[in-house]
Amino acid sequence: MRILGLIPARGGSKGIPGKNAKLLNGTPLLGYTAKAALAATHLDSVVFSSEDYELITIAKEFGLDAPFIRPADLATDGASSLSVVQHAIDYFKGLGAHFDAVCLLQVTTPFRTSEDIDAAIQKFKTQGTDALVSVQKVPHVYNPHWVFTETQNGRIALATGTNEIIGRRQDLPPAYIRDGAIYLCKTEVIMQQNSLYGKSLAYIESDPDTYVNIDGPEDWDRAEQIAKNL
Repeated sequence: MRILGLIPARGGSKGIPGKNAKLLNGTPLLGYTAKAALAATHLDSVVFSSEDYELITIAKEFGLDAPFIRPADLATDGASSLSVVQHAIDYFKGLGAHFDAVCLLQVTTPFRTSEDIDAAIQKFKTQGTDALVSVQKVPHVYNPHWVFTETQNGRIALATGTNEIIGRRQDLPPAYIRDGAIYLCKTEVIMQQNSLYGKSLAYIESDPDTYVNIDGPEDWDRAEQIAKNL
């Protein structure tokens, strides 16, 4: 199975201006993901996707290949990750190159390691699912069996659709949220189903002690502390 590692990053950022190029403990943010991806042994190729020439220059300094300039319409707030991945697949298809799957690695989750990437790919291959995502375990107080959604007339109902509340924390089934650090999906699913998840989805848990998804200043401060500790 040939797997393409794809690192997307755009120049614009509202929460933290210039975020993807900003120095995090002395290293440009995108450098953390670049190092991890290039050190992973199960990625057949790693490329950088951006519309921003400064980011492309930084990416190349870290050894990333940036074979194309991402179209401006795929670098807006409204552009989806799916469309960015499909653009990369189409680019390589035009060159006659085929990858069986894509591993999407977002710059804003900087502390996933090469070992994390390789472990995810190994599990993806073993499970044989359409896709795999990295996850964080949901604290029990936010478990969907204890979460309510509004229905009608000011009433609420369990988010799971069940009628009975599970009384004891110990009886709650594990629940997870995707954390954005790793997405793996078969190329045919991405292109034919227009999905990064497919119809069968495996998962791998990220280390909660080194996990952060940088969106705003508070996230950046946490990332700085993690980087110093590492």
